[in-house]
Amino acid sequence: MRKLIAAINMTLDGFCDHTAGLPDEEIHQHYTELLGQGDAILYGRTTYQLMEFWRTFLKNPSEEKSMNDFAKAIDKIPKIVFSRTIKNVEWESATIAKRALKEEVSELKQLSGKDIFVGSRSLIIQLIKLDLIDEFQLCIYPVVAGNGLPLFENISDRIIFKLVNKKTFSNGAIILYYQLKKE
Repeated sequence: MRKLIAAINMTLDGFCDHTAGLPDEEIHQHYTELLGQGDAILYGRTTYQLMEFWRTFLKNPSEEKSMNDFAKAIDKIPKIVFSRTIKNVEWESATIAKRALKEEVSELKQLSGKDIFVGSRSLIIQLIKLDLIDEFQLCIYPVVAGNGLPLFENISDRIIFKLVNKKTFSNGAIILYYQLKKE
């Protein structure tokens, strides 16, 4: 059975915002390697459309090798998009989910292969409520955003996490690896 891993960037004050963090070569390398360890990544419409930004690096590479490598990795991994409004996608490695989130993810987890990632705040919240996430990888940037979208919004049940690993980056960001602790 494959694990479903929620991997997302956050600020110190708990907001999810892809533009608030300070990704550097070391962090891009980390995520490039992580994507190589998965069979798919799940996105909602908004995050999928934000991630399409990386397609530009395939046609017009950056001077930063780590960004180009990440663009290749994100291009390669299959992306499953959950959306009520998008009817088709242009990214060759992306597909629109055909079933409801619970059914799609439950079946994906039962298949053999590498782990599945979810990198969309809205999906993470829904999957927490469905009790389908096996691990959290929270990359916390040393930044206070002051406002934004909180990761754990509208979660009414108490959730206890068990820290199983951590990774610190030279820019002060840290990834905390958590499993859900069953009460």
